[in-house]
Amino acid sequence: MADSPPRPIPPYVDIRRSKRRKRTVSAYRDGERVVVLMPDRLSAAEEARWVETMLARLEKQRGRSRVSDEKLLARAHELACRHLPEVPEPASVRWVSNQNRRWGSCTPADRSIRLSTRLQSMPAWVVDYVLVHELAHLIEPTHNASFWALVHRYPKAERAEGYLEGVSASSLNLEDF
Repeated sequence: MADSPPRPIPPYVDIRRSKRRKRTVSAYRDGERVVVLMPDRLSAAEEARWVETMLARLEKQRGRSRVSDEKLLARAHELACRHLPEVPEPASVRWVSNQNRRWGSCTPADRSIRLSTRLQSMPAWVVDYVLVHELAHLIEPTHNASFWALVHRYPKAERAEGYLEGVSASSLNLEDF
């Protein structure tokens, strides 16, 4: 019995082929889109099969890593106690899907923090860094030296900044220039 033909690639999937990429295929979420990185030499049929495989993996990962807003608020409280004890407790911390250019935002006036759902597939230490960054805004609304001193109390701040810069750089489009 012959293999069934692969399904067509959904329109929300961006495929990025690379001549330098030899053996690996990877994928990540970028807002409402999925970016699949693969070697240039794959056939159209292999491409379609890999896209299907990577979409299934991302969906499985999303189900496994979904942290509720309540757990996010508890995590923010824990991080504040550990790294920023002078920070007032946030009134709310929640996931939002409308932040495609930011990782998080904070409104000091009502002590609300919002994190982009794009962070949900990232390592916990990266999410923690963004939480610490937004918690620091509850004391210091601008990105001045005292703000960064607060943020860098988080031990993995520099590592998380590099991680987020890498994710941002890998999702640039030529239309952005």
